[in-house]
Amino acid sequence: MKQTIKVLFLDRDGTINQDTGSYIASREQLVLIDRADEAISLARDAGFQIVVVTNQAGIARGIATIEQVEEVNRYLNELLSAKNAGFDRCYYCPFHPEYPHPVYDLFADFRKPATGMVEQAIREFLAEGYVVDRKASFFVGDKTLDVECGQRAGLRPVLVRTGHNEEELCFKRNIIPEFVADDLYQAVTEYILVAS
Repeated sequence: MKQTIKVLFLDRDGTINQDTGSYIASREQLVLIDRADEAISLARDAGFQIVVVTNQAGIARGIATIEQVEEVNRYLNELLSAKNAGFDRCYYCPFHPEYPHPVYDLFADFRKPATGMVEQAIREFLAEGYVVDRKASFFVGDKTLDVECGQRAGLRPVLVRTGHNEEELCFKRNIIPEFVADDLYQAVTEYILVAS
């Protein structure tokens, strides 16, 4: 018997941790956004699985290595786990359309706003006997492409004003989130926990 689950899909840079304006390639560069860990912990307590989906085109651009990105993701999970806010899965896309690469180009439909990372997570949950209820699952990010990815995947998109804060751009492009929050904490406490 398969069990139905709800998932909180989260962008990484600018949503959970501060977006430094360049690719984060070391632990030292990773700084959590205020109360992001508390927000994730509250979502986890409310029954959400936590999945991080992040474009990391710095790999294709030669700015960061796969090992560096994976180490930063591990460190992020350590920081979050200290507050019972660790993630269940983490996916990253190394592809960049302007920097062709024989291996990374295979991941073109993983680059948000494409839904490859979300669909892979959903398939992997299914393989373990869990059906993701898309209508009860949310996608939170700081960019228009996060909102668009959430929409395309049939999830409930929420935009945060931290990071790139593309609120104006979203509305200009008619890619409208369900909710706009100052940060992840507000997104979770004032909308996601109330609306789910």
